[in-house]
Amino acid sequence: MDPQGFYRDPYPVYTEARRTQGLTFVPELDAWLVSRREDVREVLGNPEQFSSAGALRPDYLPSKAALSVLSQGFGGVRTVLGADGDAHRRLRRPLSRGLSSAKVAAALPFVTERAEALIGSFAGDGQVEWMDAYARPLPAAVIGHLVGLDPADAPGAIRGAQGAERLVFTELTETEQVEVAEEIVDMQRLLDGYARARRRAPRDDLFTEMVRDLAPGSDDLTLDQRKEIVSNVQNLLLAGHLTTTALLGTVVLNLLRDRRQWELLCEQPRLIAAAIEEALRFEAPVQGFRRTVTTTVTLSGTELHEGDVVFVSFASAGRDADADAAARADGDVRADGDVRADEFDIGREAFRHLSFGHGPHGCPGSQLAKEQVRISLEILIRELPGLRLAHTDITMAPTLIHRSPETLFLAW
Repeated sequence: MDPQGFYRDPYPVYTEARRTQGLTFVPELDAWLVSRREDVREVLGNPEQFSSAGALRPDYLPSKAALSVLSQGFGGVRTVLGADGDAHRRLRRPLSRGLSSAKVAAALPFVTERAEALIGSFAGDGQVEWMDAYARPLPAAVIGHLVGLDPADAPGAIRGAQGAERLVFTELTETEQVEVAEEIVDMQRLLDGYARARRRAPRDDLFTEMVRDLAPGSDDLTLDQRKEIVSNVQNLLLAGHLTTTALLGTVVLNLLRDRRQWELLCEQPRLIAAAIEEALRFEAPVQGFRRTVTTTVTLSGTELHEGDVVFVSFASAGRDADADAAARADGDVRADGDVRADEFDIGREAFRHLSFGHGPHGCPGSQLAKEQVRISLEILIRELPGLRLAHTDITMAPTLIHRSPETLFLAW
């Protein structure tokens, strides 16, 4: 299988790996696939033996010309995603504060206003391409608001952050790479201006939290401090945008793919929370991350050595029917027979998932993502109950970083 084909539909590989004794080495990943839920929990909960360094290994290396452009920016510094131990705790601390329950609650009126405005902009049209009209712009506006970006600056910042992902996970010509690299550097210079401004005049926003925690004191920021702040805000803009975009795409797709699911949700809005959890379980927005083995260890009967790489699949863990059946037998949830893990069903009993990770690297923005989806579904079932798929031939994006439809045409 070619990598693009695997990325578009990795689930058959996940299924076979869960059925196979030990770990399975997947050439498309160049890593050992950790596919069973308990193995995923073990790896994510043991950062001493499974390091996050290299969690996001590039699929494509930028050309020399693109690297030359990037050298003029403020990137290339370790971010929270690839850090361990004290370094990780230090980089994560401002995110945990800036994305706390209180901060998310305070942002909900803004989320609701933007969501209603976006849906209102196309509600009278009878049709829409959901990803570009809503699933991408809503999370972009929300993360820009929480970070503290001027609304006029948010689109360019998000575009640059998306470019950082495109540059290393999409096959581009050298000319395209250079163009994307220029967008990234423009974004980094913009963020650097914000960092220096927040040092001079702090505000109640996530950018200020980053500056305060990553560069304590009141002196002018050093170049190294500016690079670390910019790199981590850039990572936040990307992570805070793509994950929610992916979830907004897959929850609507799977609710409408089986019309009974959408009609049930419209009849029983109390199932919105269950629909969100089922969407997360069924199609993890981020399929997984890599971990690097730090010492000889045996996992699921397979001996791993220092330097070996594993791919920890949140998505495969969500379809691990054996693990959930065992939990039911132990009394964690009601035992009711066949788990049907490969079916999307918002009426099922609780089926635990790891789609926002587990352990020290569990996603700090999970509540924010769920709230955006909750608000979106509440508006949709109220304003567009006749929603349906306009095209049933859906192509998923060829990436494991944000599992979502490339386009999703809806009608009503």
